[in-house]
Amino acid sequence: MTTPGFAGETGGGRDGRSVLDASGFAEREMGRLREAAEAVRSACPLAPRAAVVLGSGLGGAIAEWEAECEIPYENIPHFPRSTAPGHRGRLILGRVGGMPVAAMQGRCHLYEGYSGAEVVFPVRVMKLLGVRVLVATAAVGCLNDLWAPGDLVLVSDHINLQGASPLAGPNLDALGPRFPDMSAPYDAQLQERAMASAAGAGIRLWRGVYAAMAGPQLETRAEHRMLRTMGADVVGMSTVPEVTAAHHMGLRALALAVVTNTCLPVPEPATAESVVAAAQTAAPNVARIVEDVLAALARAEEALAGDSPGAEGPTPDEVP
Repeated sequence: MTTPGFAGETGGGRDGRSVLDASGFAEREMGRLREAAEAVRSACPLAPRAAVVLGSGLGGAIAEWEAECEIPYENIPHFPRSTAPGHRGRLILGRVGGMPVAAMQGRCHLYEGYSGAEVVFPVRVMKLLGVRVLVATAAVGCLNDLWAPGDLVLVSDHINLQGASPLAGPNLDALGPRFPDMSAPYDAQLQERAMASAAGAGIRLWRGVYAAMAGPQLETRAEHRMLRTMGADVVGMSTVPEVTAAHHMGLRALALAVVTNTCLPVPEPATAESVVAAAQTAAPNVARIVEDVLAALARAEEALAGDSPGAEGPTPDEVP
């Protein structure tokens, strides 16, 4: 795997040589993103308006969705390959509730050796394809002693403890600002729609704060206590980079997490196999909520498209 660094082609700054200039980096990286996006367009004519990232054990959540194309990651130029258990490594394009969607069956993580820019490369490609909404899903450990494995959590905020940002290095001005505000990275309207969807389906959906750790090792007991003190409800090794990049680009973001193991008061020993199995059990509930949210978005967009010019109504950022 190659790391698209910003201080290597003309020397690193610390040894006295010049650093690759920002414009050169941006031009190269945007070229890579456009090449990947064009490969997806060539493979499938569907233009997605929403992207879904399926985490560990959740790849089967799209079993009932109307798939039109399946593209292995290795067939997309510069796309990082997923090596984590339960991540199939395919991009599925199709329709969900009338909404054109690009679903990632598997993601990449910092612990696999990828840089922050590589981890969020797929999300940036989605932006170039026309995506305006990102729905991220993940398997998590639970720090809230009122919740149990199998429960679903709507991420309302996060704490980034990964020691890295996907926005580090020269800014890609074509995608977003140098210093994006992160006071509200998770879209409030989408959260309310998800809560209503879960209530209507009789699915218990908690709302909580996600703490992102680098991994791949699971946390110690002392770390669990620290995270709980900091205000975290769940802990994982993904989601935050993707949401950060999405927010940087102006995408609306929603994140759903599946509790696969408990961390307090006494941590449950967890394995990759047990995490995937627990997530697979909850996948149908995740799919139902995501489907309802995307269907509501599609209906809202149709209503907006049907409005006469000049008519007053909600803006795209105010629906569903």
